[in-house]
Amino acid sequence: MLEEWFFWAYERHQNVLSWYIRPLFLLPFCFFAYRRSLKGIAVVLLLLLSSMFWFPKPAAVDPHVQQFLQMEQDYLLGEWNLAKMLMTLLVPGSLAALAYAFWKRSWLYGLLVLNLIAVLKIVWSIYFGGDSVSAVVAPALTGLVLCNAVIAAALYWLRKRKRQPRQY
Repeated sequence: MLEEWFFWAYERHQNVLSWYIRPLFLLPFCFFAYRRSLKGIAVVLLLLLSSMFWFPKPAAVDPHVQQFLQMEQDYLLGEWNLAKMLMTLLVPGSLAALAYAFWKRSWLYGLLVLNLIAVLKIVWSIYFGGDSVSAVVAPALTGLVLCNAVIAAALYWLRKRKRQPRQY
């Protein structure tokens, strides 16, 4: 049953639209961390985890996408050793660091962690994905640029708002 679900989800994960929207979930994640809302963070994480299978299975799949997902599948279903477990723990660890930075209202550290997450994802993809990495780079960089732009705009807006006297 679990194996059936796994392959059903992976078929839908071949739709690259899910690859483009997933990084954007970091925006509400950062927002709820900034607002110190554990419930909001939990909901965003649930949506992020489920987003890979929101889209229908594509009619045609780019060979690089197929190759990259096969590598990911082999990685997940392959033998697990201590090094692989520690590397995989970087995902929740980096999300915790991102939440902590925004929880503490540290925009600079938040942006640093956000950029580090994207760079590490690309480096991991290059290391394990080989030639298929081209499928991952565009969604990762697009998400990174958008997230940086929105967070920078939010910081600008907050600072501008603080400088203006309140009018009643």
